[in-house]
Amino acid sequence: MNPIIKNIIAVIAGFILGSIINMSLITVSGSIIPAPNGADVTTLEGLTATIHLFEPKHFLFPFLAHALGTLGGAFVAAKIAANHKLKFAMSIGFLFLAGGIANIMMLPSPFWFTLVDLVGAYLPMAFVGFRLASIKKH
Repeated sequence: MNPIIKNIIAVIAGFILGSIINMSLITVSGSIIPAPNGADVTTLEGLTATIHLFEPKHFLFPFLAHALGTLGGAFVAAKIAANHKLKFAMSIGFLFLAGGIANIMMLPSPFWFTLVDLVGAYLPMAFVGFRLASIKKH
């Protein structure tokens, strides 16, 4: 297969899989850690108005969704890419980081979560995804 086509497929597949992981974790999070009483999590406006009710435990699944979505997407991109595997894995990290920044701008969150999320969930996890994809089986 043409390396350019293979690399394009790597980024698309990484982005799609990472997004599926992210949204799956966000979707199940409410059944594992219910939203606080009185919190409206059905709309962005409701979330913005009631985010002050959230405790640190309520931010666990959003962080895991961002981190594991990026990890899975970067892993797939690095596995599929024909060459420059680190660049393609990190491109997934930057795509998800851009989404994380957009999310923070739309839905203000506590500073500690913003810091942990932006610093720990995206680029480090993309690098870990690359490293895991690079493990050679003997």
